[in-house]
Amino acid sequence: MTDCLFCSIVAGEIPAEIIAEDDSTVTFMDISPATRGHALVVPRKHAGDLYDISAPDLAACVTAAQRAALLARDRLGADGVNLLNSCRPHAWQTVFHFHIHVIPRYEGDPLQLPWVPTLGDPAAIAESAALLRAE
Repeated sequence: MTDCLFCSIVAGEIPAEIIAEDDSTVTFMDISPATRGHALVVPRKHAGDLYDISAPDLAACVTAAQRAALLARDRLGADGVNLLNSCRPHAWQTVFHFHIHVIPRYEGDPLQLPWVPTLGDPAAIAESAALLRAE
């Protein structure tokens, strides 16, 4: 894809702090990090979002994200990690090449996610489950 920022990084046309790569994925540092060590994992083959990525490329990205999370734990002392994927603008996607954010978490870090879990309506949950359940 000619105008995709992440395709340009994968192709080496735009510089990035690459921390790992393999035949299917490239992992590089986010230039607007939420926390120390915040990285992005992208497939080498362009896919616009979660709906478009192939199952093998998705599996490769998840495996690479796990490797990045382990590196953050072992080398940066992260106490935990958030994996985040945003699919489409209503879910905060801003770069339209599938990617997984690997966000190391540290005790006392200031990052607050926008969702605070609260108990849901059991009937609404059951209704959604019925609609989503595989036939």
